[in-house]
Amino acid sequence: MRTSHWIVLGVASLAVAAALWQPARGPAVIGTATVVDGDTLRIGGETFRLQGIDAPELAQTCGNWPAGEEARRALQRIVDRQAVRCERMGTDRHGRTTAHCYAGESDLGAALVRSGMAFAYTSYSMRYLLDEVQARFDGVGLHGRGCIDPADWRAAHPPKG
Repeated sequence: MRTSHWIVLGVASLAVAAALWQPARGPAVIGTATVVDGDTLRIGGETFRLQGIDAPELAQTCGNWPAGEEARRALQRIVDRQAVRCERMGTDRHGRTTAHCYAGESDLGAALVRSGMAFAYTSYSMRYLLDEVQARFDGVGLHGRGCIDPADWRAAHPPKG
């Protein structure tokens, strides 16, 4: 009986490690970033979607609080006047390059989720889940304002046209 517990623990540990580990998929791009929204930026002519996070859409509000604009401003404050390094991870369904991006040593995704300005996008990565748990516990950003998940907001507000 005791051996089976160790086997289950070992398999569970391997599953968690596999979920968290994601190898880089291309050379890094370094440059001055232009912020598009709370989870998207451009360096040169390439658009990068921050892998593993989901920030509010620009039009998303939580009551009177402009959640999407606040998320965009939060990302702008982090990258302001710093070189940004993006490590390509793949491509999303909209054709954008997904990437883990850094301003100095700061992981942009972690900084946004930890400050409550984005959610961990666990459909694609578990990398920022603990950061979201901490932000929820602390009641910061979106979590202190009763904001709904951006995916739920998008489902309730489909694009017109």
